[in-house]
Amino acid sequence: MTSAKELNQISKFLSLILRHKPDTIGIELDSNGWANIEEIIIKTNKFKYDGISPLNLPLIKEVVKNNDKKRFSISEDGEYIRANQGHSINVDLQFQPISPPETLYHGTATRFLTSITEHGLKSQQRQYVHLSTDVETAITVGQRYGNPIVLEVKAQLMYKQGFKFYQAKNNVWLIDNVPSEFISLINM
Repeated sequence: MTSAKELNQISKFLSLILRHKPDTIGIELDSNGWANIEEIIIKTNKFKYDGISPLNLPLIKEVVKNNDKKRFSISEDGEYIRANQGHSINVDLQFQPISPPETLYHGTATRFLTSITEHGLKSQQRQYVHLSTDVETAITVGQRYGNPIVLEVKAQLMYKQGFKFYQAKNNVWLIDNVPSEFISLINM
Protein backbone atom coordinates (compact mmCIF):
# COMPACT_ATOMS: atom_id res chain seq x y z
CA MET A 1 0.00 0.00 0.00
CA THR A 2 1.20 3.49 -0.84
CA SER A 3 1.88 5.87 2.05
CA ALA A 4 -0.21 8.99 2.60
CA LYS A 5 2.91 11.09 1.99
CA GLU A 6 3.50 9.46 -1.41
CA LEU A 7 -0.15 9.88 -2.39
CA ASN A 8 0.03 13.55 -1.41
CA GLN A 9 3.17 14.07 -3.53
CA ILE A 10 1.52 12.42 -6.51
CA SER A 11 -1.62 14.52 -6.00
CA LYS A 12 0.46 17.71 -6.00
CA PHE A 13 2.29 16.56 -9.11
CA LEU A 14 -1.00 15.76 -10.89
CA SER A 15 -2.32 19.18 -9.85
CA LEU A 16 0.74 20.80 -11.37
CA ILE A 17 0.43 19.05 -14.73
CA LEU A 18 -3.38 19.01 -14.96
CA ARG A 19 -4.08 22.52 -13.63
CA HIS A 20 -1.07 24.65 -14.42
CA LYS A 21 1.85 23.24 -16.42
CA PRO A 22 1.16 20.20 -18.60
CA ASP A 23 4.32 21.04 -20.52
CA THR A 24 6.32 20.02 -17.42
CA ILE A 25 6.19 16.47 -18.81
CA GLY A 26 5.38 17.35 -22.41
CA ILE A 27 1.67 16.52 -22.47
CA GLU A 28 -1.25 18.51 -23.84
CA LEU A 29 -4.67 18.80 -22.32
CA ASP A 30 -7.65 18.78 -24.65
CA SER A 31 -9.98 21.79 -24.66
CA ASN A 32 -11.91 20.34 -21.71
CA GLY A 33 -8.82 19.69 -19.59
CA TRP A 34 -8.52 15.93 -20.17
CA ALA A 35 -5.12 14.20 -20.46
CA ASN A 36 -4.40 10.64 -21.50
CA ILE A 37 -3.48 8.60 -18.38
CA GLU A 38 -1.16 6.23 -20.25
CA GLU A 39 0.78 9.18 -21.68
CA ILE A 40 1.11 10.71 -18.19
CA ILE A 41 2.42 7.42 -16.81
CA ILE A 42 4.95 6.93 -19.63
CA LYS A 43 6.27 10.49 -19.61
CA THR A 44 6.41 10.80 -15.82
CA ASN A 45 8.24 7.48 -15.43
CA LYS A 46 10.60 8.27 -18.31
CA PHE A 47 11.87 11.43 -16.65
CA LYS A 48 11.72 10.16 -13.03
CA TYR A 49 10.58 13.35 -11.34
CA ASP A 50 11.95 14.01 -7.85
CA GLY A 51 9.76 12.66 -5.09
CA ILE A 52 7.31 10.99 -7.45
CA SER A 53 6.96 7.23 -7.19
CA PRO A 54 6.82 5.40 -10.50
CA LEU A 55 3.25 5.88 -11.70
CA ASN A 56 0.82 3.19 -12.79
CA LEU A 57 -2.93 3.10 -13.35
CA PRO A 58 -3.86 1.61 -9.93
CA LEU A 59 -1.79 4.30 -8.18
CA ILE A 60 -3.45 7.12 -10.14
CA LYS A 61 -6.88 5.64 -9.37
CA GLU A 62 -5.94 5.50 -5.68
CA VAL A 63 -4.96 9.18 -5.72
CA VAL A 64 -8.24 10.13 -7.42
CA LYS A 65 -10.34 8.02 -5.05
CA ASN A 66 -8.62 9.08 -1.83
CA ASN A 67 -7.94 12.76 -2.51
CA ASP A 68 -9.67 14.57 0.34
CA LYS A 69 -10.47 17.55 -1.89
CA LYS A 70 -11.75 15.43 -4.80
CA ARG A 71 -9.51 17.35 -7.17
CA PHE A 72 -9.57 14.89 -10.06
CA SER A 73 -11.93 12.92 -12.27
CA ILE A 74 -11.30 9.92 -14.50
CA SER A 75 -13.31 9.65 -17.69
CA GLU A 76 -16.01 6.99 -17.98
CA ASP A 77 -13.82 4.92 -20.33
CA GLY A 78 -10.96 5.07 -17.79
CA GLU A 79 -8.46 6.46 -20.30
CA TYR A 80 -8.35 10.14 -19.31
CA ILE A 81 -7.95 12.24 -16.18
CA ARG A 82 -8.54 15.91 -15.46
CA ALA A 83 -8.57 18.35 -12.57
CA ASN A 84 -12.07 19.30 -11.45
CA GLN A 85 -11.23 22.99 -10.98
CA GLY A 86 -8.39 25.35 -10.03
CA HIS A 87 -6.83 25.79 -13.45
CA SER A 88 -4.50 28.66 -14.23
CA ILE A 89 -4.63 27.66 -17.90
CA ASN A 90 -7.70 28.11 -20.06
CA VAL A 91 -9.86 24.99 -20.26
CA ASP A 92 -13.59 24.56 -20.71
CA LEU A 93 -14.82 22.27 -17.94
CA GLN A 94 -18.31 22.48 -19.46
CA PHE A 95 -19.90 23.81 -16.29
CA GLN A 96 -23.52 24.84 -16.51
CA PRO A 97 -24.71 27.88 -14.53
CA ILE A 98 -26.57 26.87 -11.39
CA SER A 99 -28.45 28.73 -8.68
CA PRO A 100 -26.23 29.02 -5.59
CA PRO A 101 -27.20 28.95 -1.91
CA GLU A 102 -28.16 32.24 -0.28
CA THR A 103 -24.64 32.69 1.09
CA LEU A 104 -21.21 31.34 0.17
CA TYR A 105 -17.83 31.89 1.83
CA HIS A 106 -14.32 32.74 0.74
CA GLY A 107 -11.24 32.17 2.88
CA THR A 108 -8.20 34.35 2.44
CA ALA A 109 -5.51 36.11 4.50
CA THR A 110 -5.89 39.40 6.35
CA ARG A 111 -3.20 41.02 4.19
CA PHE A 112 -5.54 40.88 1.16
CA LEU A 113 -8.53 42.55 2.84
CA THR A 114 -7.78 46.14 1.71
CA SER A 115 -7.49 45.11 -1.93
CA ILE A 116 -10.65 42.97 -1.73
CA THR A 117 -12.56 45.83 -0.10
CA GLU A 118 -11.52 48.12 -2.95
CA HIS A 119 -11.68 45.74 -5.93
CA GLY A 120 -13.72 42.71 -4.86
CA LEU A 121 -12.65 39.11 -5.38
CA LYS A 122 -10.89 38.42 -8.66
CA SER A 123 -9.73 35.10 -10.02
CA GLN A 124 -6.07 36.26 -10.15
CA GLN A 125 -4.03 33.43 -11.73
CA ARG A 126 -6.95 30.98 -11.78
CA GLN A 127 -9.98 30.77 -14.05
CA TYR A 128 -12.47 31.35 -11.23
CA VAL A 129 -12.87 32.63 -7.70
CA HIS A 130 -13.41 29.63 -5.40
CA LEU A 131 -16.19 29.72 -2.80
CA SER A 132 -17.34 27.21 -0.19
CA THR A 133 -20.64 26.46 1.47
CA ASP A 134 -19.24 26.50 5.01
CA VAL A 135 -17.09 28.71 7.19
CA GLU A 136 -14.81 25.85 8.32
CA THR A 137 -13.64 25.13 4.77
CA ALA A 138 -13.08 28.84 4.17
CA ILE A 139 -10.93 29.07 7.31
CA THR A 140 -8.84 26.10 6.15
CA VAL A 141 -8.32 27.74 2.76
CA GLY A 142 -7.47 31.09 4.34
CA GLN A 143 -4.83 29.49 6.57
CA ARG A 144 -2.85 28.52 3.47
CA TYR A 145 -2.19 32.19 2.80
CA GLY A 146 -1.47 33.52 6.29
CA ASN A 147 -3.64 34.83 9.11
CA PRO A 148 -7.10 33.70 7.91
CA ILE A 149 -10.24 35.73 7.48
CA VAL A 150 -13.58 34.60 6.11
CA LEU A 151 -15.67 36.65 3.73
CA GLU A 152 -19.39 36.13 3.29
CA VAL A 153 -20.66 36.43 -0.28
CA LYS A 154 -24.30 37.27 -1.01
CA ALA A 155 -24.44 34.61 -3.70
CA GLN A 156 -28.18 34.39 -4.31
CA LEU A 157 -28.46 38.18 -4.62
CA MET A 158 -25.64 38.13 -7.18
CA TYR A 159 -27.33 35.30 -9.07
CA LYS A 160 -30.59 37.25 -9.23
CA GLN A 161 -28.62 40.16 -10.69
CA GLY A 162 -27.25 38.01 -13.51
CA PHE A 163 -23.96 36.66 -12.16
CA LYS A 164 -23.22 33.08 -13.20
CA PHE A 165 -22.25 30.51 -10.58
CA TYR A 166 -20.90 27.05 -11.29
CA GLN A 167 -20.38 24.07 -9.03
CA ALA A 168 -17.42 21.72 -9.53
CA LYS A 169 -17.72 17.98 -8.89
CA ASN A 170 -16.04 18.44 -5.52
CA ASN A 171 -18.72 20.97 -4.43
CA VAL A 172 -16.48 24.02 -4.78
CA TRP A 173 -18.52 26.96 -6.07
CA LEU A 174 -16.96 29.00 -8.86
CA ILE A 175 -17.57 32.47 -10.25
CA ASP A 176 -15.60 34.86 -12.46
CA ASN A 177 -15.46 37.64 -9.84
CA VAL A 178 -17.28 39.03 -6.83
CA PRO A 179 -17.73 42.83 -6.64
CA SER A 180 -17.01 44.27 -3.19
CA GLU A 181 -20.64 45.32 -2.60
CA PHE A 182 -21.60 41.64 -2.28
CA ILE A 183 -18.90 40.87 0.31
CA SER A 184 -18.86 41.24 4.08
CA LEU A 185 -16.29 40.21 6.66
CA ILE A 186 -17.28 37.55 9.19
CA ASN A 187 -16.09 38.14 12.72
CA MET A 188 -14.45 34.96 13.97
